[in-house]
Amino acid sequence: MRFALFLICAAACAQDTHVILLGTGNPNPEPQRMGPAVAIVSGGRAYIVDCGPGVVRRAAEAGLKMEQLTRAFVTHLHSDHTAGLPDFIFTPAVTGRNVPLEIFGPPGLRAMTSHVIEAWKQDIAIRLHGLEPSVPQAYVVKARDVRPGEIYRDEAVRVVAFAVQHGAWKYAYGYRFEAKDKVIVLSGDTTYSESLIQAAKGCDILIHEVYSQKGLSRRTPDWQRYHAAYHTSGPDVGRVAAQVRPGKLVLYHQLPMGETPAEVIEEVREHFQGPVIYGNDLDVIR
Repeated sequence: MRFALFLICAAACAQDTHVILLGTGNPNPEPQRMGPAVAIVSGGRAYIVDCGPGVVRRAAEAGLKMEQLTRAFVTHLHSDHTAGLPDFIFTPAVTGRNVPLEIFGPPGLRAMTSHVIEAWKQDIAIRLHGLEPSVPQAYVVKARDVRPGEIYRDEAVRVVAFAVQHGAWKYAYGYRFEAKDKVIVLSGDTTYSESLIQAAKGCDILIHEVYSQKGLSRRTPDWQRYHAAYHTSGPDVGRVAAQVRPGKLVLYHQLPMGETPAEVIEEVREHFQGPVIYGNDLDVIR
């Protein structure tokens, strides 16, 4: 009886859609926070959003298997979101992935991926044609430049891309993941976004970037102009969440600028009183 219950619980956990924060950081090299990367796990499949530095090792630390790292969705092409792309392409190919890798993102992603493949062509040749056992399919990368709308669908999830405003970037996206048991929305990097509000309304989990408004007030005018044009302040995240009304609001890509997590959350709570989580690497949210 106990064994049967264990099998039932294990099957239920495998189907449970949840989020693993693989990287909650920003361009600053904080050892405890890898670059932006999130895993959405549903039906035993992993869907990675962004490839910040450290993405593969954090995935391994989170218990994801290399053969699960077969799909990635990139929000935009800033280096802190893509510097881990070569790692995501090549490390799993050497250590367990056995099918082609699919990558989806804004225009320019396909060209970036082609340049990565070209830069590592000697490595690929040696691994495939030297003495090392290898899986040729693992080195096949299908990169797709996509436009807003439905961009992916399988038995576990439907993925919709929507445009957000991220300073001078012509193309920057957030993503909506629709699973059987949950809807999860990621902001990517953005300012206050009406398109995000519409895409996220009523979602179970909203994962949103944030900077401290109080912390920014201590920065120089050039940095104040930059962050105001590219990112979302704590109070504005609260305004977004008050309209979306998510089951849980998760803060990532944090720029606290000297403020504590509790102080950043207080800025959000000026407008939103629902559950707020200040994310840390390897947090699991259900």
